[in-house]
Amino acid sequence: MPTSPQRTLRSAKTGRDMAALLADFGHDLPRTPAPAREAKEPRSFTYAPRRGAARPGRGWAPAKAPAQAWRMTSDQAPVLWPFISAPALPPTGAQMGVDQLSGGSFYCDPFGWVLREDVTATNPNIFAFAKPGTGKSGTTKAFCNRMMPFGYRTLVLGDPKDEYESLCRAHGVEPFVIGPGLPARINPLAMGPLGHGWEKLSATQAQQRTTIIFKRWLVLVRGLVGSMKIDDQTRVPFGPDESDVVRNALAILTGYAAGNSTLRETTIPQLWELLRNPSEDLVKACEYGTRRQFLDETRLLRNALGELVTGTLAGLFDDFTNIEVDWRAPIQSFSLSRLDGLGEEAVGIALLCMNSWGRGLREIAEPGDLRIVVRDEVWKQMRLGVAAVMSFDADLRLSRGMAGKGGDIQFANLHKPSDLLSVGDAGSQAAMIAKDLLDLADIKILGAQKPRVARELDSMLGLGPIAQDLVSGWAMQDKGRALWCIGDATYKVQTVLHPLERELYYTNEAIETAG
Repeated sequence: MPTSPQRTLRSAKTGRDMAALLADFGHDLPRTPAPAREAKEPRSFTYAPRRGAARPGRGWAPAKAPAQAWRMTSDQAPVLWPFISAPALPPTGAQMGVDQLSGGSFYCDPFGWVLREDVTATNPNIFAFAKPGTGKSGTTKAFCNRMMPFGYRTLVLGDPKDEYESLCRAHGVEPFVIGPGLPARINPLAMGPLGHGWEKLSATQAQQRTTIIFKRWLVLVRGLVGSMKIDDQTRVPFGPDESDVVRNALAILTGYAAGNSTLRETTIPQLWELLRNPSEDLVKACEYGTRRQFLDETRLLRNALGELVTGTLAGLFDDFTNIEVDWRAPIQSFSLSRLDGLGEEAVGIALLCMNSWGRGLREIAEPGDLRIVVRDEVWKQMRLGVAAVMSFDADLRLSRGMAGKGGDIQFANLHKPSDLLSVGDAGSQAAMIAKDLLDLADIKILGAQKPRVARELDSMLGLGPIAQDLVSGWAMQDKGRALWCIGDATYKVQTVLHPLERELYYTNEAIETAG
């Protein structure tokens, strides 16, 4: 049967399907109607060609731009993206929240990190920087509370705003309150555990213990004396002569100079009184020619110590300790909110005394005794002068414990890095020591900050522009957001709290924000 040219052409190019074959013999298959095409949403924009549209002002290029490939190691990659090479942390310690980069849970285990070789942390200390009301205290309380099941106890050495009061009571512990007119007394010169068991010590061991006690006392007295001002700019000096006077006076008061096998506990008023009425033994031991010469040379030292006895802090640290601290409790806190009306320097001096007292109680720790020592409002103590900065520096250096017996995690809360730089004039000894404190904390929590403060953090820590934007942008959008710097690695973390924890932790912060 002859075929038309059209059918022949179709058959040559595409062939015939079954429907066309049956149609040639007069049989038509039933056909399904084609579905109606759905209307497409109008495009808000159109994609331009890779070389640009060939119209004026459309960026047309005569050739395609060559693709450039860059190769770098995982150590070099953080130069462009600081989070790309952060190794995953082990799931040990307190579960704090969510790692926003990996999507997994984020755990905090400072001592565990120190003991691991794959985590670049050499000390367990923590510095937290964040503006008020952004969840810094909530993160601190969550960490302390969640580390308790792992055997950690918390010691809050001075709570200026009663922020830890609700957490203490939730664990059945009533915080100690220190303030004018209140019965609680703290003796900064208490020997603590080192004052017991002298009868069992050899002569060498007694000498070693005495050295530890006297060294701590000298650090405290140096800080107290150095915090007092002669005028607006000059502080009371505490050099080798003053140190020798205090050391000899303490030796007489404790009975060490007389060769007693057991040291007597002394107080700051007793030290002050001996300097006001020096004995012949003290004058001779300090190598002064006459009693009058002694009084003339030590006038500034006596007046500075007298401020603790007769000044704004009278009745707080001028007697023997009359409180019993249960060191087996999960948390202990010392409220200093009653001192708020006395000024920042008074609070700083109180923090200095509390730190010395707490250090004395922690000098001999039982094996496995691990503590989290919370330091709030650190800047108030550090502004007292170089001696106060050196005292805090000593606490950070001894955080890992001695001879494997216990250890402390020093958790210091600050608002901004300028809190460290403002402890003294630029280039001063205090400012240099304070700046070096950052090296004694391998764990840094960088919470929400204003762009100016974020730039300060960059200048001190070398964050880079991406980290700066996260601190001043992403972290500002919700409480508990922060960059966690663990050694050389950086993590983007959102702290997650249970609703009950929010009520417990954020009570005081809500009041501050409203005010």
